[in-house]
Amino acid sequence: ADDPVAGARSTEEVIGRRGIRHFNLFNGNGARQIAHWHNQLQAVAADTRLAIPVTVSTDPRHSVRSTPATGMTITALSRWPETTGIAAIGDPEWARIFGDAIRQELRAMGIRVYLGPMADIFSDPRWSRGYGTFGEDPDLVTRMTAAFITGLHGGSTVGIDSVAAMVKHFPGAGPQLRGRDAHDPRYREQVYPGGQQELHLRPFDAAFAAGAGQVMTYYGMPVGTDWEEVGFAFNRPVVRDLLRGRYHFDGIVCTDWNVVDGTMLDGSPFGPNGWGMEDATPSERMARALQAGVDQFGGDDCVDVLTELVDSGCVPVERIDDSARRLLREKFRMGLFENRYVDVDRAEEIVGSDEVRSRGEQAQRRSLVPLARDEHRAAGIDRPVLTSSTKLYVEGVDAAGIADLVEVVSDPDAADVALVRLSAPFDPPSTPLEEWFHSGTLAFGAGEIDRLRALAERLPVIVAVYLERPAILADLLPFAAVLIGEFGTSDRVLVRALLDGDELTGMLPFDIPASMA
Repeated sequence: ADDPVAGARSTEEVIGRRGIRHFNLFNGNGARQIAHWHNQLQAVAADTRLAIPVTVSTDPRHSVRSTPATGMTITALSRWPETTGIAAIGDPEWARIFGDAIRQELRAMGIRVYLGPMADIFSDPRWSRGYGTFGEDPDLVTRMTAAFITGLHGGSTVGIDSVAAMVKHFPGAGPQLRGRDAHDPRYREQVYPGGQQELHLRPFDAAFAAGAGQVMTYYGMPVGTDWEEVGFAFNRPVVRDLLRGRYHFDGIVCTDWNVVDGTMLDGSPFGPNGWGMEDATPSERMARALQAGVDQFGGDDCVDVLTELVDSGCVPVERIDDSARRLLREKFRMGLFENRYVDVDRAEEIVGSDEVRSRGEQAQRRSLVPLARDEHRAAGIDRPVLTSSTKLYVEGVDAAGIADLVEVVSDPDAADVALVRLSAPFDPPSTPLEEWFHSGTLAFGAGEIDRLRALAERLPVIVAVYLERPAILADLLPFAAVLIGEFGTSDRVLVRALLDGDELTGMLPFDIPASMA
Protein backbone atom coordinates (compact mmCIF):
# COMPACT_ATOMS: atom_id res chain seq x y z
CA ALA A 1 0.00 0.00 0.00
CA ASP A 2 3.03 2.30 -0.09
CA ASP A 3 2.80 2.57 -3.89
CA PRO A 4 -0.40 4.05 -5.35
CA VAL A 5 0.14 2.13 -8.58
CA ALA A 6 0.91 -1.36 -7.28
CA GLY A 7 3.84 -2.97 -9.02
CA ALA A 8 4.40 0.03 -11.29
CA ARG A 9 6.21 3.35 -10.91
CA SER A 10 7.31 4.99 -7.68
CA THR A 11 5.13 7.54 -5.92
CA GLU A 12 7.67 10.29 -6.60
CA GLU A 13 7.69 9.57 -10.31
CA VAL A 14 3.92 9.34 -10.67
CA ILE A 15 3.17 12.48 -8.66
CA GLY A 16 6.32 14.52 -9.08
CA ARG A 17 7.42 13.92 -12.65
CA ARG A 18 4.22 12.70 -14.32
CA GLY A 19 1.87 15.12 -12.54
CA ILE A 20 -0.86 12.60 -11.76
CA ARG A 21 -3.13 13.74 -8.91
CA HIS A 22 -5.94 11.17 -8.91
CA PHE A 23 -5.59 7.60 -7.65
CA ASN A 24 -7.90 4.64 -7.15
CA LEU A 25 -7.21 2.52 -4.08
CA PHE A 26 -7.48 -1.23 -4.73
CA ASN A 27 -5.94 -2.74 -1.62
CA GLY A 28 -5.35 -1.95 2.06
CA ASN A 29 -6.96 -3.40 5.17
CA GLY A 30 -6.52 -1.16 8.20
CA ALA A 31 -7.80 2.39 8.64
CA ARG A 32 -4.47 3.55 10.10
CA GLN A 33 -2.53 1.98 7.24
CA ILE A 34 -4.65 3.62 4.54
CA ALA A 35 -4.76 7.03 6.27
CA HIS A 36 -0.98 6.97 6.66
CA TRP A 37 -0.52 6.03 3.00
CA HIS A 38 -2.86 8.85 1.98
CA ASN A 39 -0.87 11.38 4.01
CA GLN A 40 2.36 10.19 2.38
CA LEU A 41 0.85 10.84 -1.05
CA GLN A 42 -0.21 14.32 0.01
CA ALA A 43 3.23 15.10 1.38
CA VAL A 44 4.85 14.19 -1.94
CA ALA A 45 2.30 16.34 -3.80
CA ALA A 46 2.85 19.28 -1.43
CA ASP A 47 6.54 19.38 -2.40
CA THR A 48 5.83 19.84 -6.11
CA ARG A 49 5.81 23.19 -7.92
CA LEU A 50 2.05 23.84 -7.75
CA ALA A 51 1.40 21.71 -4.63
CA ILE A 52 -1.89 20.45 -6.08
CA PRO A 53 -3.31 17.91 -3.59
CA VAL A 54 -4.09 14.31 -4.46
CA THR A 55 -7.65 13.00 -4.73
CA VAL A 56 -8.05 9.34 -3.77
CA SER A 57 -11.06 7.35 -4.98
CA THR A 58 -12.30 3.84 -4.39
CA ASP A 59 -14.83 1.38 -5.72
CA PRO A 60 -17.54 0.16 -3.31
CA ARG A 61 -15.79 -1.62 -0.39
CA HIS A 62 -18.48 -2.19 2.28
CA SER A 63 -20.12 -5.41 1.10
CA VAL A 64 -20.26 -8.62 3.11
CA ARG A 65 -19.06 -10.37 -0.04
CA SER A 66 -15.94 -9.28 -1.93
CA THR A 67 -15.47 -8.84 -5.67
CA PRO A 68 -11.81 -7.93 -6.27
CA ALA A 69 -12.30 -6.23 -9.65
CA THR A 70 -14.97 -3.78 -8.46
CA GLY A 71 -14.85 -3.69 -4.71
CA MET A 72 -12.42 -5.80 -2.71
CA THR A 73 -13.53 -5.40 0.89
CA ILE A 74 -11.43 -3.46 3.40
CA THR A 75 -11.26 -5.45 6.63
CA ALA A 76 -11.70 -2.47 8.94
CA LEU A 77 -14.93 -1.15 7.37
CA SER A 78 -18.48 -1.77 8.52
CA ARG A 79 -20.33 -4.47 6.58
CA TRP A 80 -23.48 -3.85 4.58
CA PRO A 81 -25.56 -5.78 2.04
CA GLU A 82 -25.02 -5.16 -1.64
CA THR A 83 -26.82 -2.15 -3.06
CA THR A 84 -29.68 -4.41 -4.15
CA GLY A 85 -30.09 -5.26 -0.46
CA ILE A 86 -30.53 -1.59 0.41
CA ALA A 87 -33.17 -1.48 -2.31
CA ALA A 88 -34.82 -4.54 -0.74
CA ILE A 89 -35.37 -2.51 2.45
CA GLY A 90 -37.42 -0.22 0.23
CA ASP A 91 -36.94 3.00 2.22
CA PRO A 92 -34.82 5.80 0.70
CA GLU A 93 -33.84 6.83 4.23
CA TRP A 94 -31.79 3.63 4.45
CA ALA A 95 -30.04 4.57 1.21
CA ARG A 96 -29.16 7.92 2.81
CA ILE A 97 -27.94 6.17 6.00
CA PHE A 98 -25.84 3.82 3.88
CA GLY A 99 -24.28 6.74 1.98
CA ASP A 100 -23.63 8.62 5.22
CA ALA A 101 -21.83 5.63 6.78
CA ILE A 102 -19.64 5.30 3.69
CA ARG A 103 -18.93 9.04 3.84
CA GLN A 104 -17.80 8.91 7.46
CA GLU A 105 -15.49 5.94 7.03
CA LEU A 106 -13.93 6.84 3.68
CA ARG A 107 -13.52 10.52 4.59
CA ALA A 108 -11.65 9.55 7.77
CA MET A 109 -9.06 7.63 5.71
CA GLY A 110 -8.66 10.42 3.15
CA ILE A 111 -10.68 8.76 0.38
CA ARG A 112 -12.72 11.58 -1.13
CA VAL A 113 -14.34 10.10 -4.27
CA TYR A 114 -16.66 7.09 -4.31
CA LEU A 115 -16.91 5.38 -7.69
CA GLY A 116 -20.68 5.10 -7.43
CA PRO A 117 -23.52 4.85 -6.94
CA MET A 118 -24.52 2.70 -9.89
CA ALA A 119 -27.60 4.48 -11.23
CA ASP A 120 -28.00 1.66 -13.74
CA ILE A 121 -31.32 -0.17 -13.95
CA PHE A 122 -31.06 -3.95 -13.48
CA SER A 123 -33.18 -4.55 -16.58
CA ASP A 124 -31.66 -7.87 -17.66
CA PRO A 125 -31.61 -10.49 -14.87
CA ARG A 126 -28.58 -12.17 -16.43
CA TRP A 127 -26.35 -9.10 -16.04
CA SER A 128 -23.30 -9.84 -13.90
CA ARG A 129 -23.14 -6.40 -12.28
CA GLY A 130 -26.75 -5.95 -11.27
CA TYR A 131 -25.95 -6.57 -7.60
CA GLY A 132 -24.35 -3.11 -7.51
CA THR A 133 -27.57 -1.37 -8.54
CA PHE A 134 -30.72 -0.41 -6.67
CA GLY A 135 -32.63 -3.02 -8.68
CA GLU A 136 -35.04 -3.24 -11.57
CA ASP A 137 -37.79 -0.70 -10.81
CA PRO A 138 -36.89 2.68 -12.36
CA ASP A 139 -38.88 4.59 -9.73
CA LEU A 140 -37.14 2.85 -6.82
CA VAL A 141 -33.72 3.20 -8.45
CA THR A 142 -34.36 6.92 -8.94
CA ARG A 143 -35.39 7.55 -5.32
CA MET A 144 -32.62 5.43 -3.83
CA THR A 145 -29.90 6.96 -6.02
CA ALA A 146 -30.79 10.50 -4.97
CA ALA A 147 -30.99 9.60 -1.27
CA PHE A 148 -27.67 7.76 -1.35
CA ILE A 149 -25.90 10.73 -2.95
CA THR A 150 -27.31 13.05 -0.28
CA GLY A 151 -25.87 10.78 2.41
CA LEU A 152 -22.51 10.48 0.67
CA HIS A 153 -22.21 14.24 0.23
CA GLY A 154 -23.51 14.94 3.74
CA GLY A 155 -26.08 17.34 2.29
CA SER A 156 -27.22 18.84 -0.98
CA THR A 157 -23.77 19.97 -2.15
CA VAL A 158 -20.18 18.76 -2.04
CA GLY A 159 -18.19 20.32 0.81
CA ILE A 160 -15.26 19.77 3.12
CA ASP A 161 -16.91 16.83 4.92
CA SER A 162 -18.14 15.14 1.74
CA VAL A 163 -17.13 12.13 -0.23
CA ALA A 164 -17.97 13.05 -3.82
CA ALA A 165 -20.20 10.68 -5.78
CA MET A 166 -19.02 9.63 -9.24
CA VAL A 167 -22.38 8.37 -10.47
CA LYS A 168 -22.14 5.60 -13.05
CA HIS A 169 -22.43 4.29 -15.69
CA PHE A 170 -23.78 6.98 -18.00
CA PRO A 171 -26.11 6.66 -19.89
CA GLY A 172 -27.11 3.42 -18.09
CA ALA A 173 -25.19 0.14 -18.32
CA GLY A 174 -28.03 -2.28 -17.53
CA PRO A 175 -29.17 -3.22 -21.05
CA GLN A 176 -26.14 -5.25 -22.14
CA LEU A 177 -26.82 -7.66 -24.98
CA ARG A 178 -27.91 -11.04 -23.52
CA GLY A 179 -26.90 -9.74 -20.09
CA ARG A 180 -23.20 -10.15 -20.85
CA ASP A 181 -20.97 -7.44 -19.43
CA ALA A 182 -18.93 -5.06 -21.54
CA HIS A 183 -15.80 -5.56 -19.42
CA ASP A 184 -15.29 -8.49 -21.78
CA PRO A 185 -14.25 -7.70 -25.38
CA ARG A 186 -16.53 -10.53 -26.57
CA TYR A 187 -19.60 -8.67 -25.28
CA ARG A 188 -19.34 -5.07 -26.40
CA GLU A 189 -22.92 -4.40 -27.46
CA GLN A 190 -25.48 -2.47 -25.45
CA VAL A 191 -29.09 -2.66 -26.61
CA TYR A 192 -32.32 -0.85 -25.84
CA PRO A 193 -35.30 -3.11 -26.54
CA GLY A 194 -38.26 -0.93 -27.43
CA GLY A 195 -35.99 2.11 -27.74
CA GLN A 196 -35.92 2.66 -23.97
CA GLN A 197 -32.93 5.02 -23.69
CA GLU A 198 -34.99 7.55 -21.73
CA LEU A 199 -35.97 4.93 -19.14
CA HIS A 200 -32.32 4.29 -18.30
CA LEU A 201 -31.60 8.01 -18.07
CA ARG A 202 -34.21 8.68 -15.36
CA PRO A 203 -31.98 7.85 -12.37
CA PHE A 204 -29.31 10.21 -13.72
CA ASP A 205 -31.85 13.03 -13.73
CA ALA A 206 -32.30 12.43 -10.01
CA ALA A 207 -28.54 12.11 -9.43
CA PHE A 208 -27.86 15.51 -11.00
CA ALA A 209 -30.69 17.09 -9.03
CA ALA A 210 -29.12 15.62 -5.86
CA GLY A 211 -25.83 17.37 -6.63
CA ALA A 212 -23.72 14.73 -8.36
CA GLY A 213 -20.79 16.55 -9.93
CA GLN A 214 -18.91 13.56 -11.33
CA VAL A 215 -20.02 10.96 -13.88
CA MET A 216 -18.42 7.78 -15.22
CA THR A 217 -19.23 6.52 -18.70
CA TYR A 218 -19.44 2.80 -19.44
CA TYR A 219 -17.57 0.55 -21.85
CA GLY A 220 -20.73 -0.47 -23.72
CA MET A 221 -21.12 0.25 -27.44
CA PRO A 222 -24.78 1.07 -28.27
CA VAL A 223 -26.26 -0.69 -31.27
CA GLY A 224 -29.59 -0.07 -32.97
CA THR A 225 -29.90 3.52 -31.72
CA ASP A 226 -29.28 6.97 -33.18
CA TRP A 227 -26.07 7.22 -31.13
CA GLU A 228 -22.63 6.47 -32.54
CA GLU A 229 -21.66 2.79 -32.44
CA VAL A 230 -18.58 3.32 -30.28
CA GLY A 231 -18.00 2.99 -26.54
CA PHE A 232 -19.66 5.71 -24.50
CA ALA A 233 -16.32 7.36 -23.58
CA PHE A 234 -15.89 8.24 -27.28
CA ASN A 235 -19.56 8.80 -28.05
CA ARG A 236 -20.15 12.43 -28.99
CA PRO A 237 -23.96 12.27 -29.13
CA VAL A 238 -23.95 10.83 -25.60
CA VAL A 239 -21.25 12.86 -23.81
CA ARG A 240 -21.13 16.09 -25.79
CA ASP A 241 -24.75 16.42 -26.92
CA LEU A 242 -26.69 14.61 -24.18
CA LEU A 243 -24.64 15.04 -21.00
CA ARG A 244 -22.95 18.37 -21.70
CA GLY A 245 -25.71 19.74 -23.94
CA ARG A 246 -29.14 18.63 -22.79
CA TYR A 247 -28.24 18.22 -19.11
CA HIS A 248 -25.88 21.25 -19.07
CA PHE A 249 -23.51 19.12 -17.00
CA ASP A 250 -20.31 21.02 -16.26
CA GLY A 251 -18.93 18.51 -13.78
CA ILE A 252 -16.22 15.90 -14.22
CA VAL A 253 -16.66 13.15 -16.81
CA CYS A 254 -14.43 10.13 -16.22
CA THR A 255 -14.09 7.08 -18.43
CA ASP A 256 -14.34 3.55 -17.11
CA TRP A 257 -10.99 1.86 -16.70
CA ASN A 258 -8.40 1.54 -19.48
CA VAL A 259 -10.29 2.65 -22.55
CA VAL A 260 -7.14 4.28 -24.00
CA ASP A 261 -4.41 1.76 -23.21
CA GLY A 262 -4.10 -1.66 -21.60
CA THR A 263 -2.73 -2.87 -18.30
CA MET A 264 -2.36 -6.09 -16.28
CA LEU A 265 -5.12 -7.15 -13.90
CA ASP A 266 -4.42 -10.03 -11.53
CA GLY A 267 -1.70 -11.27 -13.88
CA SER A 268 -3.82 -11.11 -17.05
CA PRO A 269 -3.99 -8.45 -19.80
CA PHE A 270 -6.85 -5.98 -19.37
CA GLY A 271 -7.73 -3.53 -22.12
CA PRO A 272 -7.57 -1.37 -24.02
CA ASN A 273 -11.36 -1.42 -23.72
CA GLY A 274 -12.10 1.01 -26.53
CA TRP A 275 -15.06 -0.71 -28.17
CA GLY A 276 -15.71 0.43 -31.70
CA MET A 277 -12.20 1.94 -31.76
CA GLU A 278 -10.13 -1.21 -31.38
CA ASP A 279 -8.14 -0.43 -34.53
CA ALA A 280 -7.33 3.12 -33.41
CA THR A 281 -4.09 4.09 -31.67
CA PRO A 282 -4.04 5.16 -28.00
CA SER A 283 -3.52 8.72 -29.26
CA GLU A 284 -6.58 8.52 -31.51
CA ARG A 285 -8.73 7.05 -28.73
CA MET A 286 -7.69 9.75 -26.27
CA ALA A 287 -8.27 12.53 -28.78
CA ARG A 288 -11.75 11.20 -29.60
CA ALA A 289 -12.68 11.02 -25.89
CA LEU A 290 -11.46 14.58 -25.31
CA GLN A 291 -13.46 15.78 -28.30
CA ALA A 292 -16.54 14.10 -26.84
CA GLY A 293 -16.09 15.94 -23.52
CA VAL A 294 -14.18 13.56 -21.21
CA ASP A 295 -12.07 15.13 -18.45
CA GLN A 296 -10.44 12.14 -16.77
CA PHE A 297 -9.23 8.72 -17.89
CA GLY A 298 -9.88 5.95 -15.40
CA GLY A 299 -7.01 3.52 -15.01
CA ASP A 300 -4.93 5.02 -17.83
CA ASP A 301 -1.76 6.88 -16.86
CA CYS A 302 -0.33 7.51 -20.34
CA VAL A 303 0.52 11.17 -19.75
CA ASP A 304 2.94 11.14 -22.67
CA VAL A 305 0.07 10.47 -25.09
CA LEU A 306 -1.74 13.58 -23.86
CA THR A 307 1.31 15.84 -23.99
CA GLU A 308 2.03 14.71 -27.56
CA LEU A 309 -1.55 15.52 -28.56
CA VAL A 310 -1.19 19.03 -27.13
CA ASP A 311 2.33 19.63 -28.45
CA SER A 312 1.29 18.57 -31.95
CA GLY A 313 -1.73 20.88 -31.91
CA CYS A 314 -4.24 18.03 -32.21
CA VAL A 315 -5.81 19.05 -28.88
CA PRO A 316 -5.88 22.78 -27.99
CA VAL A 317 -4.50 23.88 -24.64
CA GLU A 318 -7.86 25.55 -23.99
CA ARG A 319 -9.54 22.15 -24.09
CA ILE A 320 -7.17 20.88 -21.38
CA ASP A 321 -7.82 24.04 -19.36
CA ASP A 322 -11.55 23.23 -19.32
CA SER A 323 -10.92 19.83 -17.74
CA ALA A 324 -8.30 21.18 -15.35
CA ARG A 325 -10.80 23.78 -14.14
CA ARG A 326 -13.41 21.12 -13.41
CA LEU A 327 -10.96 18.86 -11.58
CA LEU A 328 -9.44 21.67 -9.52
CA ARG A 329 -12.86 23.10 -8.66
CA GLU A 330 -13.87 19.79 -7.08
CA LYS A 331 -10.68 19.73 -4.99
CA PHE A 332 -11.41 23.24 -3.74
CA ARG A 333 -15.01 22.34 -2.93
CA MET A 334 -13.79 19.46 -0.78
CA GLY A 335 -11.25 21.68 0.97
CA LEU A 336 -8.26 19.61 -0.13
CA PHE A 337 -5.97 22.58 -0.61
CA GLU A 338 -6.53 23.79 2.96
CA ASN A 339 -6.89 20.39 4.64
CA ARG A 340 -4.96 17.84 2.67
CA TYR A 341 -3.98 15.55 5.57
CA VAL A 342 -6.14 13.33 7.77
CA ASP A 343 -5.83 12.44 11.46
CA VAL A 344 -4.55 8.86 11.55
CA ASP A 345 -5.73 8.25 15.12
CA ARG A 346 -9.16 9.67 14.35
CA ALA A 347 -9.43 7.41 11.29
CA GLU A 348 -8.97 4.37 13.50
CA GLU A 349 -11.75 5.58 15.83
CA ILE A 350 -14.29 6.28 13.08
CA VAL A 351 -13.71 3.38 10.70
CA GLY A 352 -15.56 0.29 11.85
CA SER A 353 -16.97 2.00 14.94
CA ASP A 354 -19.69 0.23 16.91
CA GLU A 355 -22.26 2.70 15.56
CA VAL A 356 -21.62 2.13 11.85
CA ARG A 357 -21.19 -1.62 12.30
CA SER A 358 -24.53 -1.79 14.09
CA ARG A 359 -26.23 0.12 11.27
CA GLY A 360 -24.69 -2.18 8.68
CA GLU A 361 -25.98 -5.25 10.51
CA GLN A 362 -29.43 -3.67 10.81
CA ALA A 363 -29.41 -3.15 7.05
CA GLN A 364 -28.40 -6.78 6.50
CA ARG A 365 -31.27 -7.90 8.73
CA ARG A 366 -33.87 -5.61 7.13
CA SER A 367 -32.86 -6.67 3.61
CA LEU A 368 -33.79 -10.35 4.12
CA VAL A 369 -36.71 -11.28 1.88
CA PRO A 370 -39.19 -14.03 2.78
CA LEU A 371 -39.98 -16.01 -0.36
CA ALA A 372 -42.89 -18.41 -1.03
CA ARG A 373 -44.44 -17.63 2.36
CA ASP A 374 -48.02 -17.72 1.04
CA GLU A 375 -47.37 -20.86 -1.00
CA HIS A 376 -46.01 -22.68 2.05
CA ARG A 377 -48.94 -21.61 4.22
CA ALA A 378 -51.39 -22.85 1.59
CA ALA A 379 -49.56 -26.19 1.47
CA GLY A 380 -49.63 -26.52 5.25
CA ILE A 381 -45.84 -26.32 5.61
CA ASP A 382 -44.92 -25.00 9.04
CA ARG A 383 -41.98 -22.68 9.46
CA PRO A 384 -39.43 -24.37 11.74
CA VAL A 385 -38.69 -22.36 14.86
CA LEU A 386 -35.05 -21.92 15.91
CA THR A 387 -34.08 -21.53 19.56
CA SER A 388 -30.71 -21.53 21.27
CA SER A 389 -31.18 -25.26 22.00
CA THR A 390 -32.05 -26.21 18.41
CA LYS A 391 -29.72 -28.81 16.95
CA LEU A 392 -28.78 -27.23 13.62
CA TYR A 393 -27.07 -28.89 10.69
CA VAL A 394 -25.49 -26.38 8.28
CA GLU A 395 -24.13 -26.25 4.75
CA GLY A 396 -22.49 -23.13 3.32
CA VAL A 397 -22.24 -21.69 6.84
CA ASP A 398 -19.22 -21.20 9.10
CA ALA A 399 -20.29 -23.42 11.99
CA ALA A 400 -17.71 -21.97 14.39
CA GLY A 401 -19.05 -18.46 13.81
CA ILE A 402 -22.55 -19.30 15.09
CA ALA A 403 -21.69 -21.93 17.73
CA ASP A 404 -22.58 -19.53 20.56
CA LEU A 405 -26.06 -18.92 19.08
CA VAL A 406 -27.28 -22.47 18.44
CA GLU A 407 -26.07 -26.04 18.86
CA VAL A 408 -24.42 -26.96 15.57
CA VAL A 409 -24.22 -30.67 14.69
CA SER A 410 -22.32 -32.35 11.86
CA ASP A 411 -24.83 -35.14 11.14
CA PRO A 412 -28.23 -34.29 9.59
CA ASP A 413 -29.78 -37.27 11.38
CA ALA A 414 -28.83 -35.74 14.73
CA ALA A 415 -30.30 -32.35 13.83
CA ASP A 416 -33.70 -30.77 14.31
CA VAL A 417 -33.36 -28.36 11.38
CA ALA A 418 -30.93 -27.79 8.50
CA LEU A 419 -29.75 -24.39 7.27
CA VAL A 420 -28.39 -24.35 3.73
CA ARG A 421 -26.90 -21.25 2.10
CA LEU A 422 -26.73 -21.18 -1.70
CA SER A 423 -25.61 -18.62 -4.26
CA ALA A 424 -27.33 -17.73 -7.51
CA PRO A 425 -26.05 -20.01 -10.29
CA PHE A 426 -23.78 -18.93 -13.13
CA ASP A 427 -21.89 -20.42 -16.05
CA PRO A 428 -18.41 -21.83 -15.36
CA PRO A 429 -15.88 -19.03 -15.93
CA SER A 430 -13.74 -19.19 -19.05
CA THR A 431 -11.65 -16.07 -18.37
CA PRO A 432 -10.16 -14.45 -15.23
CA LEU A 433 -12.77 -11.67 -15.42
CA GLU A 434 -15.59 -14.20 -15.39
CA GLU A 435 -14.27 -15.43 -12.04
CA TRP A 436 -15.52 -12.09 -10.69
CA PHE A 437 -18.36 -11.21 -13.06
CA HIS A 438 -20.84 -14.07 -12.97
CA SER A 439 -23.13 -14.45 -15.97
CA GLY A 440 -25.03 -17.02 -17.98
CA THR A 441 -27.53 -19.44 -16.49
CA LEU A 442 -29.73 -18.55 -13.53
CA ALA A 443 -31.02 -22.12 -13.10
CA PHE A 444 -29.77 -24.48 -10.41
CA GLY A 445 -28.28 -27.71 -11.70
CA ALA A 446 -29.84 -31.13 -11.19
CA GLY A 447 -27.11 -32.11 -8.72
CA GLU A 448 -27.86 -29.15 -6.45
CA ILE A 449 -31.59 -29.86 -6.51
CA ASP A 450 -31.09 -33.59 -5.84
CA ARG A 451 -28.84 -32.78 -2.87
CA LEU A 452 -31.49 -30.48 -1.42
CA ARG A 453 -34.24 -33.05 -2.04
CA ALA A 454 -32.29 -35.75 -0.21
CA LEU A 455 -31.71 -33.46 2.75
CA ALA A 456 -35.37 -32.38 2.88
CA GLU A 457 -36.43 -36.03 3.11
CA ARG A 458 -34.57 -36.25 6.43
CA LEU A 459 -35.49 -32.98 8.19
CA PRO A 460 -36.93 -29.46 7.65
CA VAL A 461 -34.58 -27.30 5.58
CA ILE A 462 -34.19 -23.52 5.73
CA VAL A 463 -32.72 -22.31 2.43
CA ALA A 464 -31.13 -18.86 2.03
CA VAL A 465 -30.08 -17.88 -1.50
CA TYR A 466 -27.59 -15.10 -2.19
CA LEU A 467 -29.33 -13.28 -5.02
CA GLU A 468 -26.33 -11.75 -6.71
CA ARG A 469 -28.60 -12.16 -9.74
CA PRO A 470 -32.27 -13.23 -9.82
CA ALA A 471 -31.87 -17.00 -9.47
CA ILE A 472 -34.64 -19.27 -10.74
CA LEU A 473 -36.09 -20.57 -7.47
CA ALA A 474 -39.11 -22.64 -8.53
CA ASP A 475 -37.20 -25.93 -8.37
CA LEU A 476 -36.18 -25.25 -4.75
CA LEU A 477 -39.70 -24.58 -3.45
CA PRO A 478 -40.78 -28.18 -2.75
CA PHE A 479 -37.77 -28.80 -0.50
CA ALA A 480 -37.50 -25.55 1.49
CA ALA A 481 -39.53 -25.23 4.67
CA VAL A 482 -38.31 -21.63 4.65
CA LEU A 483 -36.90 -19.88 1.58
CA ILE A 484 -35.06 -16.57 2.07
CA GLY A 485 -33.56 -14.20 -0.47
CA GLU A 486 -30.48 -12.34 0.74
CA PHE A 487 -28.10 -9.81 -0.79
CA GLY A 488 -25.03 -10.13 1.40
CA THR A 489 -25.73 -11.12 4.99
CA SER A 490 -23.35 -12.60 7.53
CA ASP A 491 -24.04 -16.02 9.01
CA ARG A 492 -24.57 -14.45 12.43
CA VAL A 493 -27.09 -11.87 11.22
CA LEU A 494 -29.01 -14.56 9.35
CA VAL A 495 -29.15 -16.96 12.29
CA ARG A 496 -30.10 -14.17 14.70
CA ALA A 497 -32.96 -13.18 12.39
CA LEU A 498 -34.21 -16.78 12.42
CA LEU A 499 -33.87 -16.96 16.21
CA ASP A 500 -35.88 -13.76 16.63
CA GLY A 501 -38.84 -15.39 14.96
CA ASP A 502 -40.03 -12.02 13.66
CA GLU A 503 -41.44 -11.67 10.17
CA LEU A 504 -38.83 -10.77 7.58
CA THR A 505 -39.77 -7.52 5.87
CA GLY A 506 -37.50 -7.18 2.81
CA MET A 507 -39.06 -6.95 -0.65
CA LEU A 508 -37.49 -8.22 -3.86
CA PRO A 509 -35.82 -5.36 -5.80
CA PHE A 510 -36.31 -7.33 -9.01
CA ASP A 511 -38.56 -10.04 -10.47
CA ILE A 512 -37.60 -13.71 -10.19
CA PRO A 513 -37.78 -15.44 -13.61
CA ALA A 514 -39.87 -18.59 -13.92
CA SER A 515 -37.29 -20.19 -16.23
CA MET A 516 -34.36 -19.34 -18.48
CA ALA A 517 -36.83 -19.16 -21.36
